[in-house]
Amino acid sequence: MTRVERLLERAVPATRAERAAALWSFAYFFTLLAGYYVLRPLRDQMGIAGGVRNLPWLFTATFVALIVAQPLYGALVARLPRARFIAVVYHFFAANLVLFWLLLTIDVDKVVVARVFFVWVSVFNLFVVAVFWSFMADLFTSEQGKRLFGFIGAGGTAGALLGPTITIGLAVPLGPTNLLIVAVVFLELAVFCTHRLERAAGGAQHAVKAEPRTIGGSAFAALPELVRSPYLIGVAVWVSFLSFGATMLYFMQANVVQESVHGAGAQTRVFASIDLAVGLLTLATQVFATGRLLERFGTGATAAALPAVYVLGFAAIALAPVLGVVLVVQVVQRWMNFAIANPARQVFFTVVGRGEKYKAKNLIDVVVYRGSDALYGWVYDSMHALGAKIAGIALIALPVVLVWFVLSLGLGRSQERRAARDAAALDVAGD
Repeated sequence: MTRVERLLERAVPATRAERAAALWSFAYFFTLLAGYYVLRPLRDQMGIAGGVRNLPWLFTATFVALIVAQPLYGALVARLPRARFIAVVYHFFAANLVLFWLLLTIDVDKVVVARVFFVWVSVFNLFVVAVFWSFMADLFTSEQGKRLFGFIGAGGTAGALLGPTITIGLAVPLGPTNLLIVAVVFLELAVFCTHRLERAAGGAQHAVKAEPRTIGGSAFAALPELVRSPYLIGVAVWVSFLSFGATMLYFMQANVVQESVHGAGAQTRVFASIDLAVGLLTLATQVFATGRLLERFGTGATAAALPAVYVLGFAAIALAPVLGVVLVVQVVQRWMNFAIANPARQVFFTVVGRGEKYKAKNLIDVVVYRGSDALYGWVYDSMHALGAKIAGIALIALPVVLVWFVLSLGLGRSQERRAARDAAALDVAGD
C-alpha cells in the first residue's frame, strides 16, 4: 500500500471499492456549496435591502415558486436517468445566474432585482442540495451512509468555507455582481463531478449502487408517496420543525443586525463571517466526529442534538435578546445542523424506496421546508405586530422545539428498524 493510499484510508472511512465514489461525492458537494456560499451573503444583504418588513412576503413568494417548480422537477425525474436530470437542473440554475448578472450589470431596478434574487437563491439552495442528497441516498446504503455521509458532508463544509472567503476577499475589489460568475463556474464544476461519480459507481457495482433504470411514474407522484407513509410524514414534520427554529432565528437575526450594524458592506461581512465560523466548526466535527457519533448513538440521538441546541438557544435569547447572543446561537445551531443533524436526516432516506428518495424527498426538503418558512415567517411577523419582542418570541418557541426533540428520537428508532429489515432482506437474497 502506497503512502497516499494509507492517508486516504485514514481520512475516508470507506473500503477500497467505495473510495472513488466517496471522493467524487466529496468533490461534488464541495463545488456545489462553494458556489452557494458565494451567493448566500449577497442574498442576506439583498433581503435587508428589499426591506426587513417584506421578508414574510419574500418567504411566501419562495414557497409559491417551489409549488410551480415541483411538478416540473417531478417530470424530469420520471423521464430522465439521474445523471441527465441532475445536469439539466444545474445548467438551468447556471443560466439563471448569468441572467441576474446581466440585470445587475445594466442597473435594472435594484430593489425589485434584490427581492427576486432573494427568492431565487432560496429556491436554488433547496433544489440543488436536495438533488445532491437524493443522489447520495440512492447511491449508498444505510450502513454506508452512517460511515460516509459525515465525510461527504465535509466536502460541502469545505466548499462553505471557500465561498464566504471568496466573498469577503472579493466583494469590494471585484464587486458583488461579478461574484455571480464565480458561482456559475462552481456550479458547472459540480455537473462535471456528477458525471465522474456515475462512472465511479458503475465501476464499483458491488460496493455502491450504480444507476439502474429511469425512475418512471407520475410527475405528481410525490404527494401520494408522502401521505401513504407514516414514516415519511414523520420526516416531513421533522423538517417543518427545522424550518420553525431556523425561521424564528433568521428573523431575530435580521432585526438585530438591521438595528445594530449599518451599511450594506458591513452587513454583508457580518453574514459572511457567520458562514465562515460555521464552516470551520462544521469541518472539524465532520472530519473527526460525525461518522463515529452516528455509528455510536444512531440517527435518533444525533438528529435530536439540533432541537436540543434550539432549546438552550431560545432560552438564552429570552434572557439576553442582544446581537451577540443571537449571532452565537445562529452559529451554534447551524454548526450542529450541518455537522450532526443533517447527516442523520439524510440517513433517514436510505431506507425508503427509490422513487421516494427523489420525489417524496424533494417534496419534503423543498416544498414542505419552504412552505413552513412562509408560514412561520408570517407567524413571526404577526407576533411582532402584536407587540411581542425577541425575548417573548423565544419563550413562545421553546415548547415547539421540545416536541421536535421527542420526534427526533422516535424517528431514529423507526429508521433503525427499517435498516435492520433491509439488511435481513439482503442477507436472504444473498443466500
